Amino acid sequence: MGKIDLLANYIEDLWAKGFKLADEEVQFIYFGRKYTNAADWKVILSIRVTLQFQQTFDGSFYLSLLELFTQEPNYTYSDVNQILKEKGLLAIS
Repeated sequence: MGKIDLLANYIEDLWAKGFKLADEEVQFIYFGRKYTNAADWKVILSIRVTLQFQQTFDGSFYLSLLELFTQEPNYTYSDVNQILKEKGLLAIS
């Protein structure tokens, strides 16, 4: 049995909810994941925060968040939420 692709499932869920990312945006999301070597949960959280604050997918905002979340490879979900609070962004549960 193969590994579940959480990111692909999340993008499909967005699509089902009516938020349709362009092919180029999806490719950029995967590029960001590979570029930062980020865990899927960090990529998903970066997408969620981007969409929450930008109301659309903004690649530079997304990549900035992803780089911030991957500065330390051992950051936990709590660490990342603390970073969001310190930056004045709402924590997402």
